[in-house]
Amino acid sequence: MLDFVGKRKWFFIASGIVLLVGVISLIAFGLKGGIEFSSGSLMRVSFEQTVAQAELREEMANLGHDEAIIQRTGEGDFIIRTRELAEEERDPQTGEVITPAERETIEQALEERFGPLIVLDFYSISPVVSAEIGRNASIAVSVAAVGILLYVTWAFRRLRRPMMPFHFGGCAIAALVHDVLVVLGIFSLLGWLMGIEIDVMFITGVLMVIGYSVNDTIVVFDRIRENATRSPGGDLETTINISITESLGRSLNTSLTTLFVLLALFLFGGVTIHYFVLVLLIGVITGTYSSVCIACPLLVVWHNRELGGLFRRLRRVRAPAPPVRERIAPHPYLRCPKCDSPYVKLAYKNRFKCQDCGQVFT
Repeated sequence: MLDFVGKRKWFFIASGIVLLVGVISLIAFGLKGGIEFSSGSLMRVSFEQTVAQAELREEMANLGHDEAIIQRTGEGDFIIRTRELAEEERDPQTGEVITPAERETIEQALEERFGPLIVLDFYSISPVVSAEIGRNASIAVSVAAVGILLYVTWAFRRLRRPMMPFHFGGCAIAALVHDVLVVLGIFSLLGWLMGIEIDVMFITGVLMVIGYSVNDTIVVFDRIRENATRSPGGDLETTINISITESLGRSLNTSLTTLFVLLALFLFGGVTIHYFVLVLLIGVITGTYSSVCIACPLLVVWHNRELGGLFRRLRRVRAPAPPVRERIAPHPYLRCPKCDSPYVKLAYKNRFKCQDCGQVFT
């Protein structure tokens, strides 16, 4: 039997380092949002002739789009991202086109310089829609987390002390937050180093990571529940180690099978799902790790109240010692002029203080 719970401090330290780097990156650089979150227009074009990326960027600048971001895909196409392109303007009375749409102008100019082209994809999102997408994505993740907490608490409702149902729900949410923060931190670093942007598919991937993480965690938790029911008076750490060992083979086999499929999609899939699959790859690895090395040890930490003890020790270390104000016997002849009570000498200063009214005499 492997002692996973006994090595929990090392697991927590390793996760803490990874999360610290990710959180610092999120604070410093944030996530680089795609047009779904920052508004704009995106066009994916394919040329019959070979076109250099620098020449395409130069032509876009000549068309008044210096802000255009141009990326070459693995299939030889180009993804052109610009600000939101204006639609065509028509005369309200005659219906004649006054100003053509910017998309048509760009397509004609590119075709005149580089030859025939095919627009494989085009979509444009306004700032209002992008703000709504970001808000809905946050709501979706929050609702999923709350729903998972309630479900796990309900599923383990028959457990008795010392393990309570909400202990399992809280630890499952902690592992879930761990996995999501790892994914967000990695994509923040990738956005800073490689310019990778997040889109709606990224949010879909994060939701799938949440589901996978909780699914893997519940498998281990369910085995802990079965073993705790069979031996209610047994040691909690031993019960959890046995449960992890019994379910480890199933978790690893499931994760490896999923990873092989995702790796094939990542290497040979289309560019549109490339980063979506990357989210799932990271999520499957962190989900398998957190279900064994984070969620289960947290049950022991919660049961033993180790976290509260750590905070109390930190408070005792940081709290300054109170000044010593030792009092000596009353002075034999000095008395207070107000209440005629004897003075008491203060040991930490060369002063005297009245026992009743508190007046200080030097």
